[in-house]
Amino acid sequence: MIVRIAFSWIGFDPTNPLYVAIHEITEPILAPLRQFIPRIGIFDLTPMVAMILLSIIAGAARGL
Repeated sequence: MIVRIAFSWIGFDPTNPLYVAIHEITEPILAPLRQFIPRIGIFDLTPMVAMILLSIIAGAARGL
């Protein structure tokens, strides 16, 4: 997720195989969240929300 955020900041070439791989891995997580989290201007907060949710899930899994 952090790599995808960095790619969006630096304007990484979307045809690059590394970009494509990162996009294919993270998009199944981000796409459902985008239905509920609107963009704020040019900012897409979905990756940040996804990281928070994944952190909460990981913490809950460690607690079980």
